[in-house]
Amino acid sequence: MRPGPLLDVFVLDMRSYRNANSPGRQTDDTTGILGAEQLEWLERELVRSRAVWKVIAADMPLGLVVPDGAANFEAVAQDDPGAPLGRKLQIAELLRFIKHRGITGTLWLTADVHYTSAQHYDPSRAVFKDFAPFREFVSGPLAAGGFPANELDETFGPDRVFVHAPTRPNVSPMESPQCFGKVEIDGGSGELTVRLRAEGGTVLFSKVLQPGHVGQ
Repeated sequence: MRPGPLLDVFVLDMRSYRNANSPGRQTDDTTGILGAEQLEWLERELVRSRAVWKVIAADMPLGLVVPDGAANFEAVAQDDPGAPLGRKLQIAELLRFIKHRGITGTLWLTADVHYTSAQHYDPSRAVFKDFAPFREFVSGPLAAGGFPANELDETFGPDRVFVHAPTRPNVSPMESPQCFGKVEIDGGSGELTVRLRAEGGTVLFSKVLQPGHVGQ
């Protein structure tokens, strides 16, 4: 989606093409969470984009550990802080591609977990280091039970700079309403501002990003 010269939005499907949920310790995983065809499309379109900001809208988080039962994992991370395995292999390939092709202005907006948070990823903290720093902002569903914050997977070096989450699972939205995010781009300066808001619009967290410096 190309709203204008400042913004391209790449909407991913992380459910339809992925492999089955598993412990995620595969050393060779070409299907991953995106599927080979969707990854190829994303890489191709990121290279073609001339927008200042390239927002990747994904329905699953990157560095948050989302369990599926006792042994399997639902998203990318699988709570192994070492070198990429399982679905993390495909994300590592994508992050490496973005760095080596000199693609700037990428920003991840993700969902699925029932709270809101902001993560900064930096190779200086990571086990896998062949990527450029980037940010991920998460907000879950608006009308569902809230859950405590998920653990972070250290492979890509996330730092949780903000989190707003209940302290116990499946809290009614009547008691602890879900949050939402809003993104605005200034047409003059090109600055992009992310605001994570509570019900009613109260700003819980905001971050202003400068063109060319999204990872800082």
